[in-house]
Formats: sequence, structure tokens, C-alpha cells
Amino acid sequence: MTSATSDNELKELEEKLLGEVAGAGDLDVLEQVRVSAVGKKGSVSALMSRLGKMPPEERKAFGQAVNSIKARVTHALDERKAALAAQELEKRLANEKEDVTLPIRLGPQFEGRIHPVSQVSDELVEIFADMGFSVAEGPDIESDDLNFTKLNIPLEHPARQEHDTFYFGPCSVKTDNGEAERLVLRTHTSPVQIRTMMASKPPIRIIAPGRVYRCDSDQTHTPMFHQIEALVIDEQTHMGNLKWVLEEMCKAFFEVEEVKMRFRASHFPFTEPSAEIDIGADAIGKPGEWLEIGGCGMVHPNVLRNCGLDPEVYQGFAFGMGIDRMAMLKYGLPDLRAFFSGDLRWLKHYGFSVLDVPTLAGGLSP
Repeated sequence: MTSATSDNELKELEEKLLGEVAGAGDLDVLEQVRVSAVGKKGSVSALMSRLGKMPPEERKAFGQAVNSIKARVTHALDERKAALAAQELEKRLANEKEDVTLPIRLGPQFEGRIHPVSQVSDELVEIFADMGFSVAEGPDIESDDLNFTKLNIPLEHPARQEHDTFYFGPCSVKTDNGEAERLVLRTHTSPVQIRTMMASKPPIRIIAPGRVYRCDSDQTHTPMFHQIEALVIDEQTHMGNLKWVLEEMCKAFFEVEEVKMRFRASHFPFTEPSAEIDIGADAIGKPGEWLEIGGCGMVHPNVLRNCGLDPEVYQGFAFGMGIDRMAMLKYGLPDLRAFFSGDLRWLKHYGFSVLDVPTLAGGLSP
């Protein structure tokens, strides 16, 4: 092969390739041209394979010529690609239009709903946190000792009977006296208070929200429901402090400036004196009526002793209420059973947006 023949061949190939590049009508065709020209098996690459068979005196000049062609073709490919991409963009901009007057299409993240119980739990935690309470938690499965005995609940008390409490079968859990006892699904979150008093020294100021279980089911009772309890232990706390905390909690929760409250004398084994808590229904737009929201009292001396605290030195108060009932009162939910039905239509109607995070500064309810 002579140099003249090689030069003519290279010139014809370059003209052919540049013509194909200029004639490519879209990016897909241009990619095919690139592969056939400078790809591993392309025509330019095929020329480079000849170098091994050429005389040494022609090899250098031929290689430089082929590389020059490759560079010019590659440059042309890049320019044509940019031009075709710009043309396609202009075409899309001309044909695709966005109607900004259409309503916003909410994504999947906006379809979910926060359950009223979760929302009200967050509201109550926010309120009590502002008053200096910390959140304490405990297991749903408790020993009979922590659920009843250390709370000064006698063996013959109705709450300890199987018609009221879910008991597990016989087990080898030992009491402080070394006797075997059965486990229970906790009937209140009071065992969390016991665990806290046994594990830490006063001053104590906690709330204990969580699930509790009792053998009961009707329009206002379910076998599993939610409670929140509070405990304050120090050397000077009294009933006046208890009433103030409850009043401030109710004013913040129902978002009213004033709330009427009364204590009705009652009896709980773990508090003395004990009282039922009633608030005026004005808070939910029903003036002249009273609503029972929970129970309260001063912690019984026996409970303090059972937890290793000296009742001659320490005293305090405790109270508890149903989170589900508080949700029913505030948001007008008529039937507690619907809370646990799994009905997505109900949840979509009564549920809350994931963005409705309760804060005292921004407002608890949306």
C-alpha cells in the first residue's frame, strides 16, 4: 500500500464520517454513527490495526494521520450532540406545558394520618414537659407484685380477680419473699411509678403514658386502652400543688383560659386521700355539665414504704387518666371501639396530618 493510496483512503473516510455526523437527525442515530466510526470495531479503529503490518518508515506518519481524523470526527460528534440536545429541549418546551392553576397533587407522604390517640399522647407529653415532667416507661407484661402488691392493693380486691385482669399461666417468677407468682398484662401504668421510686431517689417528677389491659368491652371501654399517669415525690408537695398541675394541664389541653374543676372524695388503695377529678364541660362547649377525667390523690405511705422511701420524710401526689377518653372529649369521638377497628375511612376523617406536630407555642390542635 503506497502513501498516496493511504492519504486518499483517509481523506475519503473522513469526509464520509463527517457527512454521517452532520446528517444524524436525532441522538439515537448519532450514537450509531459514533459506534461505527470510533467504537472498538469502528472504521477508524480498523485503520489503526494496520499499523502492525506497515513498514517502519510509513508507520509513524500513518498513525498520526489516523489520530487526527479520530480527533476531528470526535469533535464533530460532540458539537452535533449538543445541537441535537438543544433541539430536543426546545421541542419539549414548545409541546409540554404546565397548568399552574391546577390544584396541588399531594404525594403519598400526605395521605397517611396520625391516630387521635398518638396525637393526644403527644399533646399531653408536650404539656407536662413544659411543667418539668420527664417521661418514664415500663413493660406491658408485669409481675403481680409490681402491678398490685407494692401498690397496696389487697389480695381480696376485685381488681385482682380474673374477671377484671388478664393473667398469664403459671410461671417461675419469684417475689421478694422467694414465692412464685403469675405475670399479668398491666392494668394501669402505675407499675412504672413503682419502678421509678425503687430505682431513683426523690425529687421525682414523671409521667407514664402507655397501653394498659382490662377485661372490659363496650362503647366506652375496650380490653386494651391507653393511660397517662403522673407522679411527684419530694418533701413538701401537697394537694394544692396537685390541683394546680391538673388545672394548668386542662387549660392547655382544651385550649381555654379558665377551667372549672372539682375533687370528689373517693378511694384508691395506692393514694390517701383519694379523689375523682371532674372538670366543667364548658371546656368542650357543654356548659352546666361535669366531666370525669380521672383519679388522683396523695401517694399512700404504704406505697412509699414498699419502694424503700420513708413516708416520714417524703410525700407526693399521683394522678391518672385515659388518653382515649381525653381524645373523645376534645375531638368529639363518640365510640371508643372505632379507635381499634382499623377502618381507614375513620382514620382519614378523624386522623391528623403528619405535619400537625403539637407545640405549646404553635398550638396543640391543628
